[in-house]
Amino acid sequence: MFKKLFIAAFALLAMATAANAQTNFQTFYDFGRGHFTTTMEGFHMDNWGNTFFFIDYDYNDRDGNTIISPNNTYFEIARCLNFWQNSKLAPLSLQLEYNGGFGTWGNLLGVPVADYGAFAVNSAFLTGVDYFLHSGDFKNTLNLKLLYKYFVRLPSKLPLQFTAVWGCQDLFGLGGLRFSGFADFWCEYDRLVFLSEPQLWYQIGHLFGCDNLHIGGEVELSYNFAGMEGFHVMPCLGTKWVF
Repeated sequence: MFKKLFIAAFALLAMATAANAQTNFQTFYDFGRGHFTTTMEGFHMDNWGNTFFFIDYDYNDRDGNTIISPNNTYFEIARCLNFWQNSKLAPLSLQLEYNGGFGTWGNLLGVPVADYGAFAVNSAFLTGVDYFLHSGDFKNTLNLKLLYKYFVRLPSKLPLQFTAVWGCQDLFGLGGLRFSGFADFWCEYDRLVFLSEPQLWYQIGHLFGCDNLHIGGEVELSYNFAGMEGFHVMPCLGTKWVF
């Protein structure tokens, strides 16, 4: 499960109005793939813009039925540059981004070499623009991004990515209920790829004096993504701890 992203995170702008930084740790069980995934995610604002990153680990390297280690990892970091935050162009930022990762299948404990292997998620460098929209109280946010996307040794007939990232805080008037997510469209070779991960979180910890704890989940919706042909739906349940 690759959260590109950007595991819903630019939508944390709504929270950043109260705090200039947030880091959280998410744990999911992926029912579609049958394993756990963890995500460390951070969003930080400053006078020059904001920085977002996340690191995913999938835990599915098995010895028989026993999971012995992570087997996949994926990393993204994005920087929005905005030196004109006090001008009429404040909603528009320049964005720089890097993506990459690697993984394995099988393991070396009693498994024939032919059943063991590794793969790379080709490094990708992106640059473009981000436009930020929000409600008056910043509880509802939307980021629209148009990015040039260059894969290392992975051709694309249309080297562009379009991304939408949204966040809705206190959904339906229920304090602590948050709907967030992203949708990415890009091209690999001559094929369109789509990935979206809408998330729903409830700040259950506020019921017993622990505001850090959230419960919820996400649904990965994808088309021609990560070697899977066609359209797929991968539901996940999880927890989130906000530091």
